[in-house]
Amino acid sequence: MRESSLLKDRKLYVIFGITLIAVMGVASITPAMPQMADALNLSKTRIGLLISAFTLPGIFLTPLAGIYADRKGRKKILVPSLFIFAIAGFAIFFIRDFYIILLLRVLQGIGAASLGSLNVTLIGDFFKGKQRPAAMGYNASVLSLSTASYPLIGGALAGFAWYYPFVLPLLAIPVGFFVIFGMEEPEFDVSQNLKEYFQAISKSILKKEVIAIFILSVITFIILYGAFLTYIPFLLKQKFNLSAPGIGLMLSLSSITSAIFATQIGKLTNKFGSLFLLKTAFFLYLMVLLLVPNITSLYLFISIVLIFGSAQALNMPSLQTVLANLAPDNQRGAFMSLNGMVLRLGQTLGPIIIGIGFTISGLSGAYYLGAFIAILGLLVLFTMLTEEKMKQK
Repeated sequence: MRESSLLKDRKLYVIFGITLIAVMGVASITPAMPQMADALNLSKTRIGLLISAFTLPGIFLTPLAGIYADRKGRKKILVPSLFIFAIAGFAIFFIRDFYIILLLRVLQGIGAASLGSLNVTLIGDFFKGKQRPAAMGYNASVLSLSTASYPLIGGALAGFAWYYPFVLPLLAIPVGFFVIFGMEEPEFDVSQNLKEYFQAISKSILKKEVIAIFILSVITFIILYGAFLTYIPFLLKQKFNLSAPGIGLMLSLSSITSAIFATQIGKLTNKFGSLFLLKTAFFLYLMVLLLVPNITSLYLFISIVLIFGSAQALNMPSLQTVLANLAPDNQRGAFMSLNGMVLRLGQTLGPIIIGIGFTISGLSGAYYLGAFIAILGLLVLFTMLTEEKMKQK
């Protein structure tokens, strides 16, 4: 089926709704955090717990949610997750006790734990053949646009008061109803024997190609959260004396570029294959990381940011497409949820690992270490993956 018919499929827009909720929990509240700290008399360290309290449940619950979704059905985990996210998040609007707020953020994080992996699981369930990479690309575009937009929306709402961004979680309620009434439960054979299910998953996940995708996911997020999101702001301040809004705009340019470019992933995958797109993405990472420390022109730096955004657009949907291809239908929830855990590992390790390079040799050391990590990604691509084994079975 053509991409034009794909964009008419109601199920795809339900998945987009889940994606929009999945990234809301952090991006929409960060602009309000300084104001919240002042209003509640909190230190920067304590206000940071708002993020940790939200993300912590996902580390433990994401794989369990994927297994439950494989055994009992996608909707049985998605619907309560969306409603918990909405109720716990909106309740913060009325609360002024920081400890209760933290508890509600943990509950909201429990609701969010399954969303970022089951959205792409559903794409793997519903869309086959040429439609799958196209759907992954469109979803990545929605993800990038929301990442760029939520800080602006959250900041505008915080202009009224710090607690107004906590109205946004209510949007998860209509999405929950869309899941109930606008999307059928994916059909696949479910083994009744839990022991057989875990044995089958162990056998599938230990395949060389699956391990390669997990390694590439960790490397991607080390580069993104370490070299790009953590140290680019310092570099922009040091070299070009940009203000905080200017730095924010520069980072948003990357997300906007990713959003635009990701809409073409389906066509590019059909023409060149996922492996070629992944290799291109990591070559672009390598080029960006080698050039960043040596650029003295802001206009050239803008070009580098746009290239990085393009690399992200080539990389993330392709990784998700390949993993969905490699996963058996009745194990896909577990596969994508484990990948979600792997992504969080990369998010955690990124600032620490790239920070080692910064400690040794400043910003140049940070980016040259990032370049070395990109080379490791290329080695994985050239030695552990072949186009034939990455295709949909």
